[in-house]
Amino acid sequence: MIICAASNNQGKLKELRRILERMGHTVKSLRELGIDIDPEETGTTFAENARIKAEAFCKASGLPTVADDSGLCVDALQGAPGVYSARYAGHHGDDDANNQKLLGEMRDIPAEKRTGQFVSAVCFMLPNGQALTCMGSCPGHIAAGLQNGDYGFGYDPLFIPDACGLANGATRPNTENRSYAQLPPDEKDAISHRGRALEELERRLPEFLRQNER
Repeated sequence: MIICAASNNQGKLKELRRILERMGHTVKSLRELGIDIDPEETGTTFAENARIKAEAFCKASGLPTVADDSGLCVDALQGAPGVYSARYAGHHGDDDANNQKLLGEMRDIPAEKRTGQFVSAVCFMLPNGQALTCMGSCPGHIAAGLQNGDYGFGYDPLFIPDACGLANGATRPNTENRSYAQLPPDEKDAISHRGRALEELERRLPEFLRQNER
């Protein structure tokens, strides 16, 4: 199936393409499709924003479309930055500023209370307007400083997942306390919030498509 990946975030697009192509789909980016729109994300939940984006880009492309809305939810900050993760510091997509603001907000929070989770809502929409939304999450904790690596984007250098993946898709405890940014793609995809949401989508998609053939 040819799928429009509804994201201008290059890091997110790379993950969507990698996971969806592994499922056997052909992924087209917005740039490849010549689409240049920026729908306003007015939802109050990840699921609402994912659907807003999926609907806008599905109409623009005429193709089945996958959109993701995701973010970091920190327990000690009552779930912030949450749906505002990409614009936490005021400017959309400024990863450095967002990370520095988060570190500042958590400066006095002790290690045992620095828990949180990444959450992803993935919405798959057909041109007929029917949609399927799947959720995924990954628990972990927030590092006291940037744990940079060769991978990842956004808050990845600050997020230490509880587990990491193995080459066969299994998981194990993250005993090395590596950040998302330090996990190679196969180790991250097996436990990541987006990987889990897309895994759920893969499981439910065949029945969803059969229902919409009627």
